Amino acid sequence: DGYIDFMEYVAALSLVLNGKVDQKLRWYFKLYDVDGNGCIDRAELLNIIKAIRSINRCNEKMTAEEFTDMVFNKIDINGDGELSLEEFMEGVQKDEMLLDILTRSLDLTHIVRLIQNDGKNPHEAGQDAQGDQ
Repeated sequence: DGYIDFMEYVAALSLVLNGKVDQKLRWYFKLYDVDGNGCIDRAELLNIIKAIRSINRCNEKMTAEEFTDMVFNKIDINGDGELSLEEFMEGVQKDEMLLDILTRSLDLTHIVRLIQNDGKNPHEAGQDAQGDQ
């Protein structure tokens, strides 16, 4: 319906943190397939990668545009400019580097730590406690 309720959020968080590779890839595909037409095009992937990088710290040397080009160059088997679920699943699973980058981009462990620390960076919280002594 275009909205995520709390239970959907918890389920997604659990999947990203604990799910098997194929479960994660199916979830990633649904995330990237913004219009829900069963395919990911370049614009969809680029927009989501940019959004993820703005939310989730990213230490990637590759720009979002370079990453998007790399994904399509590597796994758009039929060259139609769209990635089907099959192309995405097979392509990402066969490419360790691509799988690693996608997994790291959606690593939410630091967000979980922020939630556990009432929105404070755990490193800063430790520094504040030391400074108060």
